Amino acid sequence: MDEADFEGTVVLEQLASIDAVDEFFDAVDSDDTQLAAALMKRARIDPPTIAMVIEKMQQADGEH
Repeated sequence: MDEADFEGTVVLEQLASIDAVDEFFDAVDSDDTQLAAALMKRARIDPPTIAMVIEKMQQADGEH
């Protein structure tokens, strides 16, 4: 998956379906990539999308 195909809304919708949006944003804010990945896996987000989100988290380290 390349960045042009990335759709963050889908990620949030799937996280909302398991009531994990707040927990996900807490993980992002604390740079906890392991928790963010675990939540996305639990929400049944596909591995390429998870990888893209984790990459974006690492690129933004300290910039959010």
